[in-house]
Amino acid sequence: MHIQADNEDVLLKKIAEGDQDAFHVIYYHYAPRLYGKLLKTLHSEDLASEILQEVFITIWQKRALIDPSRSFRSYLFKIADNLAIDLFRKANRDHAIMDRLMAASIDHYTHTEEWLEQKEKAGLLDKAIEALPPQRKTVFILCKLEGKSHDEVARMLNISPSTVNNHIVKAMQSLRNYLADHPDAAGTLLLYFLLQ
Repeated sequence: MHIQADNEDVLLKKIAEGDQDAFHVIYYHYAPRLYGKLLKTLHSEDLASEILQEVFITIWQKRALIDPSRSFRSYLFKIADNLAIDLFRKANRDHAIMDRLMAASIDHYTHTEEWLEQKEKAGLLDKAIEALPPQRKTVFILCKLEGKSHDEVARMLNISPSTVNNHIVKAMQSLRNYLADHPDAAGTLLLYFLLQ
């Protein structure tokens, strides 16, 4: 459904007044592209869907604060970014969330039949990553598995880019040492994950 700018202003004013029909129109207009962005960030359909729902729950709860004169799209995507960042920060403290992010990231990178046949090697990498200190593990996942830049991760975790770099260097060394004890799987893992 295409929404014209002036039509969006009217819809947003109606939403601010509690109009659920207007809210549904806005939801169905923005949800697909927002879901796509979240899926690209989180690599998990479940997590992307959860955050998407949280975004629109937040919009509905704060509907009286919507300013139709400002970019609603930017407002919407900013809420989504903040919720995704919150999720990564919670993952630092909650093993269940970290496990879900890890599983989603590993699944995202297991797209070849050859790699799918080597699940035991992915399991070995899981163990190696799990052995890292919590923040180092999060930094490694965000940079190496999620493909985020050092600057992005620094902003997400409220640390300096040099601290991110330091974590990556130490994480890589730890993983190489861990995998060196498993020479049968180490070569493939190192090439696939660490030397990219």
